[in-house]
Amino acid sequence: DINLFRANRVFAYSNLAALINYSATFAVGFLLSLYLQIIKGLGPQAAGMILLCQPLVMVIFSPLAGRLADRLEARLIASAGMALVTVGLLLLAALEPHSPTLFIVTALTVLGLGFAFFSSPNTHAIMSAVDSRYYGIASATVGTMRLSGQMFSMGIAMLVLSIYLGSGRITGANMEQFLISTRVLFLIFAALCAAGTFASSIRGRLRRPR
Repeated sequence: DINLFRANRVFAYSNLAALINYSATFAVGFLLSLYLQIIKGLGPQAAGMILLCQPLVMVIFSPLAGRLADRLEARLIASAGMALVTVGLLLLAALEPHSPTLFIVTALTVLGLGFAFFSSPNTHAIMSAVDSRYYGIASATVGTMRLSGQMFSMGIAMLVLSIYLGSGRITGANMEQFLISTRVLFLIFAALCAAGTFASSIRGRLRRPR
């Protein structure tokens, strides 16, 4: 029902915010795994342990974000979460070949905190913005925004990497080009998240259907 997007501002902008969020964040794990293994010289296990800090933070704080969304305006919590994601991406855009592991963990912690405070309240807003007979459509729309955003995120990453690296493999000879492309991507993703923060903040107050 297209009217759900046309006549329901909260539903439309919440889905737009979700699309932008996944478009700006899904490729982060992919890029950092390459950075940690190729630039930092870590093994797959060590790189994976560092990347785990982001989902761990999400696991810890997502329940809190969900409870806050039940009590406060979900728009405010989700927008604050998206703003934190923007900060985390800007931190990652400053990566250097010898950036300390603590800096990377800090950036991932900020990202995880932002994800936690965006995802649960935003999904809560989408599901609460429609009447119960539209719950199936709303749930499917959330999934569509997530998967479309993830594909778009990887598409952006592949495009920028191909511009800087061509079709060759990442080696010591083009390591600098890889690092530059990674910084460019994090800046693009941060700009997307800033736009997502704006979309999230103007969605309007949630009026739960009766």
